[in-house]
Amino acid sequence: MVELAFSILAADFAHLADEIKLAEEGGGTIVHVDVMDGHFVPNITFGPPVVKAVRAVTKLPLDCHLMIENPDAFIPEFAKAGADMISVQVEACPHLNRTLQHIIDHGCQAGVVLNPATPIGMLAEVLPMVHHVLVMSVNPGFGGQKFLPRAVDRIRLLAHIREEQGLNFRIEVDGGVANDTVASVVDAGADMLVAGSAIFQPGKTVENAREFLKIARAAAGESA
Repeated sequence: MVELAFSILAADFAHLADEIKLAEEGGGTIVHVDVMDGHFVPNITFGPPVVKAVRAVTKLPLDCHLMIENPDAFIPEFAKAGADMISVQVEACPHLNRTLQHIIDHGCQAGVVLNPATPIGMLAEVLPMVHHVLVMSVNPGFGGQKFLPRAVDRIRLLAHIREEQGLNFRIEVDGGVANDTVASVVDAGADMLVAGSAIFQPGKTVENAREFLKIARAAAGESA
């Protein structure tokens, strides 16, 4: 089933609990938390205390995307704070298999993330152990960027590999995913859709989430 992982990076932080409830009311089923350290990407966002605060106001799964250097050192803290899924950038992990096992050993579902210019072949050895692969459709660091169309071909290739090898990892996409791009990524094989600025707008969050999912599920041949 296609799911909306709404990114709280685009939410109103002063009313974060309310924003999460509105996105959930609109059909969002995953809370996506963009963790940036100002080193791996040129921005600083959330740490474990924010994840812990979000955990206290929702029962939805928390999907933490670690855009940070040395993620191994922080995986235990994010798991303790309440993360359900933790994904790491392949570019930041010289020992990727060990890092993914570290996530699993801390009771979380492990994901791996590819920047737009990173070859999909980098994941060949770890695909059997991951819960999801996140394809970045922008260069990470800031919300509200324009979707890079090449991501569609990359998603399609991943979906082909998944089917050919009989694997069951999910395909997530993040970056510029909105009403005008979501059908193409779903048609290519994505089933976890990260959206932030397309969802969170004052007075329109519920409506935006419902419309987004309507388009996505129509593309997937699912009922809205």
